[in-house]
Amino acid sequence: MDIKTNLYESSDFRKISQTKKRFSVIEYERDVSVSPEFAQIAYFASEMNVRKKQLVIQMGNDAGVYVQAGEMQLMIGDIESTSDVKGVGDFLKKAVSSVVTDETIAKPHYEGDGIVVLEPTYRYIILEDLSNWPDGIIIEDGMFLACDDSIEMKLAARKTASSLLLGREGIINTLCIGDGILALESPVPREELIDVELKNNTIKIDGNMAVAWSPDLRFTVQKSMNTLIGSAVSKEGLVNVYEGTGRVLIAPVRSNRGINVPDSNHK
Repeated sequence: MDIKTNLYESSDFRKISQTKKRFSVIEYERDVSVSPEFAQIAYFASEMNVRKKQLVIQMGNDAGVYVQAGEMQLMIGDIESTSDVKGVGDFLKKAVSSVVTDETIAKPHYEGDGIVVLEPTYRYIILEDLSNWPDGIIIEDGMFLACDDSIEMKLAARKTASSLLLGREGIINTLCIGDGILALESPVPREELIDVELKNNTIKIDGNMAVAWSPDLRFTVQKSMNTLIGSAVSKEGLVNVYEGTGRVLIAPVRSNRGINVPDSNHK
């Protein structure tokens, strides 16, 4: 591949923050392409790690990638894009999938020799190696960004009545299984995610904070205490319960609203 580009070169403004195999993340440490009236906002956003990021994929003729529709910004080199929809029946199946999982109907397939650059995002890009998820990984709705085409995407439906009615994690999620790298858009950075590995054990979470989990785990919704009165007194109510053997990635917060702010007057 005879391509010259400064995409992978670090500067005062951007750097490669992470790389896994052919997937790399560019992080803009300083956003200098802003108008004067927004310069102060951009400065403090950068100081709080709220920065633009882009996924860059080094392509080769040996394998392709699937990308969330509408996310491609640049294709450099001899690269072709095709739809992953195979006929009317497959279109209808993917249309149903898009409604229930908040993903696009079609995920374009890119193959060839060159570089694919995706659109910038202020969300956090997580690169997961599925060799660490031998049974696959179920992801929260809307998190898929890109993956190696060696990874198969399926629908994973809830298996218990309580999780269907009360789980607040979506009725159906996306299951990714196979070998390769999976790129996700996360509400929080990977460093903040709580990674729990269960071995015939249980984790109870107050709310829909799980962003990814193993498909073999049994997911139910239960009272936080044995009795309704106890749950009412504890002010915890219902909890999402994952049981069995596998992993769960948990966000510490879904948003900052509702978190107590430290009292500056408190001594």
